[in-house]
This record gives sequence, C-alpha cells and structure tokens, in this order.
Amino acid sequence: MININDILNSYVVDESWQRAFYEFMHTTPELSMQEEETHQRLLAELTQFDCEVIAPIGGYGICAVFRNGDGPTVLFRADFDGLPVTESTEVPYASKKKVRLEDGTSVGTMHACGHDMHTTALLSMCSFMDDTRHAWRGTFIALFQPGEELGVGAEAMVNDGLLERIPRPDVCFGQHVMPGPAGTVMSKAGPQFAACDSIRITIPGRSAHGSMPHNAIDPTFTAAMIIARLQGLVGREVDPSDFAVVTVASLHAGTTNNIIPDSAEVVLNCRFYQNKTKEQMYASIERVVRAEVQASGATEAPTFEYFAHGELMSNDAEVYAKVRQSFDEVFKHESAEADRKTVSEDFPVIPLAFDVPYFYWLIGCTPKAQWDEAVAANRVAEDIPVNHMPTFLPDYAPTVKAATNAGLTAVLTYLAQP
Repeated sequence: MININDILNSYVVDESWQRAFYEFMHTTPELSMQEEETHQRLLAELTQFDCEVIAPIGGYGICAVFRNGDGPTVLFRADFDGLPVTESTEVPYASKKKVRLEDGTSVGTMHACGHDMHTTALLSMCSFMDDTRHAWRGTFIALFQPGEELGVGAEAMVNDGLLERIPRPDVCFGQHVMPGPAGTVMSKAGPQFAACDSIRITIPGRSAHGSMPHNAIDPTFTAAMIIARLQGLVGREVDPSDFAVVTVASLHAGTTNNIIPDSAEVVLNCRFYQNKTKEQMYASIERVVRAEVQASGATEAPTFEYFAHGELMSNDAEVYAKVRQSFDEVFKHESAEADRKTVSEDFPVIPLAFDVPYFYWLIGCTPKAQWDEAVAANRVAEDIPVNHMPTFLPDYAPTVKAATNAGLTAVLTYLAQP
C-alpha cells in the first residue's frame, strides 16, 4: 500500500529558499496580464529542475512538464497576478509598489488575494517532484497562469495553443487560500465557486437642456426604474432553495449639471450555482430592460455586453472522493468539509478545454488564535481580513506548508508508486 505521508516526509523543501521566493512575490505584485517580472523570475527558478519549460503561453503563462516514465498525467495550476490595492499590513515585506493606470492615476499594487502563496506552493511542489522521482511515475505539469483577477488568463492560455503544446492531463487540480484556520484543507464535491458574468447595459434616451425635460427621454430615470425592477428578480423569480445574485455595480450618466444625457450605462454583476438559473435570470434581466426602455418612449433598443465570465466551478465527485481520502490521512483533523463560496474563478476553463475532471479546494490562512477568537465572539465577518482587502495576509508558515502538502497529496494520489 502506498503511504503518501512517507513520501512527503522523505524530502523537505528548502524553507529559506521558499520564504525568499514568497517575499519576492509579495513585494513585487503585478497587475493582470502585465506580469513580466514574475514571468522572468519563474523562468529563472525553473532552470534548476529537470523539466521542459513551455513559455510564453497566453501572455506570461508558463507550463513546466516533468516526465518520469509511464503513468497518468496530472496538471496543477497556480495563478500569479496581483490587484490594484494599496497594502496596509505592517510586515517588512509589505508591497510599496505603485503603478500608473491608463487614466493617469497612480495606485498601489498588492497580492491581496493570495496568489503569491499559490505560486510559492506550486514552485515548491516542482522542487519536491523533481527530487523524489523514485516515488512516482507519470507526468506532472505545473501550470503558472496570468490574468486570473480579470478572468482572462486561463482563456488566453487555451487560445494560445495550450491543448497542443502540453500533454493532455487525466485530471486537473487547483487551490485557493481563504479565511479559515491556517493550515486547514477544506474541500467538497460539487459546486465550490459560483458561475459569474458582468453585463454592461447601455440605455438609450434623448438629450435636452435640463430646463426642458419635456424635450428629452431621460435615460437616467429609465435606469432608475430598471434598477428598482432588478431588485425583485431574485426574490420573486428564483426558487428560495436556489441561489442567485444580481448586483448593480455601477451607474453612469451625463457629464455636466444642466444637460439631460442621451444615454446611461448600468453594469451588473451576476452569480449562480446552476446554469439553468443563470439562463433564466439573464432572460429576465433583458426582459425588464427592454420593457422599461420601451416604456420610456425611446426609439432605439438597449444593448447588452456580457464580460468577465467565470465558469461554474463544480468538483468532480469521483476525483474528490479519491483525493479527500488522502487529505484525511495526511491532514487528519485539519482536513475539513468546505462551504460553497459565492466568489468566482477562471480555473475551470482549463480542464473544460481538455474535457477532463478537476478538483479545487481551499486552504485556511487565518492565524488560528485570531480565527478562534472571532468565532467565539461571533465576529468572523467583522474581525477576519478576507481576500482583496488591504489587510489580507496569510499566516505564512502553516499556510505555505498546507498549500504545498495539499497540492503534493493530490498529485501523488494519482502518481505515487510503491
């Protein structure tokens, strides 16, 4: 019988190298599809391993292929882009980096979602797999992905020939650090992250001077009526046992104080756990918008632009059952059941393109004492920093160990040999 714990204990990743790489990532965040320095550092790090490096793919994407005889092919993905968030932690390696946006404004950048931890864990897995070839057979693919925060990186890699440039995997894995006791591995079968889309709606009108509203068709008023109607869709058209979110994220109309504009723009963000519900909601949104525009007297039709798409992330039950057994053996009481989350990810684009099963789990990253205190006081929502906050910072040691070992446990479940 294969004992994954024995394999994990047979080799220890160099903690000083691991920590140095993590701190480099944390201090050098780069925005989505602009990750040139991260890309170059990863290429340099991968030269120490016996693997085939395929890059660039889809901008700054990288695949490292470790071949070790006949056996299954397993792909593990990590994302590495940062966010336009100004860090407010006080650690010595806090990001001080700023970038200038297209509109000329300057903004701080930060790994506020934990992608620096994801990348560190996968690079550590590469080191482990390279030095323990006696313990496994098959092919291990480490996929480093850009542009997750914009939901475009996985698709960019697929569109750049990913399916032809690397071996076809039998299974794909990924993980994400999130609030929870640091070091805990949280997993489940079925829906883990929601499907999502954003919708940019242009509402037509007719411009006139603010003193002559009778000469106008006011798109701002039409937008207000639409927004009011949208609030009833989830509560009145979705089964209460189901889940849906329709958020009005922005409303823009007009440029000055005394002119009724000729159009307005409303941007929605929508999330679901079932494609059937998604299709129903999108049809209802378009119905409401078209009806309100017609009621306004506008002669032009509204337009709808769907963007920032995220596939429903639903874990394969068979893969989950197989790997969860390994998680329970390796992590004992720190292997826990995950709650489904309303956030979204573009990871499923990769296994769906290959038409293979996948499994994606969560790693708790909150200092345990802080988590336990917040839970005891029923103040988790108030006291625990979450992803995308300027105070978000994983508890390094237990989190990097769990993320590295969880990834290796999943991979070795398929590749380990007696």
